[in-house]
Amino acid sequence: MTRIDFYILPDTTLDARLDFACKLAETIVNKGYRLHIHAQDDAMASAIDDHLWVFRPDAYLPHALLGSEQADNVAITIGHQAPPVTDHSAPLAMLNLHSDIPEWFSRFERVAEIINQHQDVLTTKRKCWQVYKERGYPVTAHQLGGKP
Repeated sequence: MTRIDFYILPDTTLDARLDFACKLAETIVNKGYRLHIHAQDDAMASAIDDHLWVFRPDAYLPHALLGSEQADNVAITIGHQAPPVTDHSAPLAMLNLHSDIPEWFSRFERVAEIINQHQDVLTTKRKCWQVYKERGYPVTAHQLGGKP
């Protein structure tokens, strides 16, 4: 069964959310997963792509936007539609930055959700939490910085 982790940030900005997404992506890939970052739309996909290029000046995380030539050959794909079914031997994880839960989330062993203190994000991710719990998925919250 897919394991769901919610990471709760004390910040309110999209940049803080994307910065943490990059750090989390690095951790996930270093644990041997192939990662798909599910963005809200083209603009967010482009923003996370840009963040991944610059978030660590001393390292590079191989990533590509879905539909590009490189997408089949990198550890991290980014898009806002369903990722292609791949035949990779690595376990699959998804970082969901979209406001909704995609229908196909259960094809991944792990799903990470990042919540910041922006009211729209809080509202939509509370609904996501409830949906996962109602469907019987194991959900874990990770409070990062700030007050618990």
